[in-house]
Amino acid sequence: MTISRVRPPFDADERTALMGWYDMQRAIVRYKCEGLSDADAHRAVLPSSPLMTVAGLVSHLRWTEHCWFEVLFLGKAADSPPFDQTEEDLDFKVAAGRPLSELLDEYEQACARSNEIIAAHSLDDTGRHPDFRSAQANLRWMIIHMIEETARHLGHLDTIREILDGETGYY
Repeated sequence: MTISRVRPPFDADERTALMGWYDMQRAIVRYKCEGLSDADAHRAVLPSSPLMTVAGLVSHLRWTEHCWFEVLFLGKAADSPPFDQTEEDLDFKVAAGRPLSELLDEYEQACARSNEIIAAHSLDDTGRHPDFRSAQANLRWMIIHMIEETARHLGHLDTIREILDGETGYY
């Protein structure tokens, strides 16, 4: 899935604006990974946060997409890594030893599934999972939250990438 790194039009309707900003943030995730070796993608550069790697962040974002739109919104089973209560931060850990290209492909597939779900529902529809309070949020709230979540982790990717090889840039 090729996602545009172009801001939405100034006069965009609500859905177009939300999805435009969301897709742009997602596209910047791939941009931040361009040209990075698998070794660097798995290199921890923050001593107190060994799981905070480029690969770990891409894996986390992939599972966050799944969590918010497939599990919380649609009500599917909560049986993926983020919900495994036996091991903390499993969504970061499942990236270990996996090629960055594979992780990025999985992230983009998760984004595509999320976009299909979003397109098929009203922004006022609420989540369906009975076991999680967050599922009470409407789709609009979930999209805004995911824009924030993705942008927050892009800040981490910015920092990690600059430490790894000096690469900087917004988009």
